[in-house]
Amino acid sequence: MSIDESKTFIPLNIAVLTISDTRTLADDKSGTTLADRLTAAGHKLAAREIVTDDVEAIRAVIRRWIADPGVDAVITTGGTGFTGRDVTPEAVEPLFEKRMDGFSIAFHMLSHAKIGASTIQSRATAGVAGATFIFCLPGSPGACRDGWDGILAAQLDYRTRPCNFVEIMPRLDEHLRRPKAKGASV
Repeated sequence: MSIDESKTFIPLNIAVLTISDTRTLADDKSGTTLADRLTAAGHKLAAREIVTDDVEAIRAVIRRWIADPGVDAVITTGGTGFTGRDVTPEAVEPLFEKRMDGFSIAFHMLSHAKIGASTIQSRATAGVAGATFIFCLPGSPGACRDGWDGILAAQLDYRTRPCNFVEIMPRLDEHLRRPKAKGASV
């Protein structure tokens, strides 16, 4: 992987959603980690919110951002574990038109190198809905750093070679324009 310096950086509008029953903007270290990193990379923080670990509350925010032409990508943090209140994958995955299985694999590879077998306690996931990329990361600042630094920073940079998500963005909704296209299940 490399950066093609002859290409111009294309800033994206990225929304950050923290899923937590206890965090506020003042103490949301994971959301702040993501917001700081994406803006430092040259992207725009399109929106930032905190919502409780509630399937319908999470879906409402994600649906709003999917429908917003001013949001290119969504990154969530929190709710990817196994406790009773961890419902992010259940809330978000049914919205996916296309699932990004490689994201989870790549995230777990990075995470395993740092925290070993404990990485299996995360259900990090990603997909595409309404031509919007959605990435769901665990709720720790370390996991957010790993996900951004190890995967998202490069894949959300148009200059990354051999390929990146930005260059395919104009074609994300092709399947929705076909007559009998099937979309999300929820």
